[in-house]
Amino acid sequence: MNRFLLTLLTGGFVLAGGLSTAVAQDDDDGAAAVEVYTCSYADGKDAADLDKVIAKWNKWMDGQGISDYSAWTMTPFYSSPEQDFDVIWLGVTQTGKGMGVVQDKWIANGGSLGDEFDSVTPCDSHSLMAAVEFKEPPEREDPSSIILDFTDCTIGDDNHFSTDVAPALKAWGEFRAGHGSTAGMWAFFPVHGGGGEEFDFKFVVSHGNYSEQGADFDNYDPAKAREIFPYGMLDCDSSRSYIATNRRMAESDDE
Repeated sequence: MNRFLLTLLTGGFVLAGGLSTAVAQDDDDGAAAVEVYTCSYADGKDAADLDKVIAKWNKWMDGQGISDYSAWTMTPFYSSPEQDFDVIWLGVTQTGKGMGVVQDKWIANGGSLGDEFDSVTPCDSHSLMAAVEFKEPPEREDPSSIILDFTDCTIGDDNHFSTDVAPALKAWGEFRAGHGSTAGMWAFFPVHGGGGEEFDFKFVVSHGNYSEQGADFDNYDPAKAREIFPYGMLDCDSSRSYIATNRRMAESDDE
């Protein structure tokens, strides 16, 4: 439980800025679909090479008529040797069907472009997760770069997500919002591409920058955290923190 309390120092499992729009749901909607690639640069390649391929990919997405897919690349900032990759690709659609359409078009028509990605950043994993929102971050003027923290959490034996953890996450989000937090909150659940996970869900945190993350650190209330998350409800490891750069933003439903 102590590790979970330390995790809450950064404000919870969050995604800020434009990512809020990408994974936001109404109360009656289902979870958003999130695909994750972990990749490393090929010999002699770097971020500038990846930028060139992503520019081609954006044109390809436009040509395919795909307007409901958002994407970020994430580079480790606070990390350990266990994060043995250079960059993460995070892609989001508001529905599972939307993600399926993207994957079908990529399989059918993305061959040569996929080869270009592989020549720059070969990837050793590709997984799909379901994201559920608990606290919406404020809209940002410039969501092109945000901070994302990921924490692996296991639910205690005598607790259940729907009846115990979900209400607690909602209450924590409301408490943090009332104390000026700019974080948002989501739970990510593994769906495809994993196997043998040693966690039940990922508790993800995002802020606009590390100053905002630090403000949540300073405003952390351990007594309130223990009240909302009693001992034994969750066991979470320390978070990994990434600098996330937006690469594509889905069109808003309001447009």
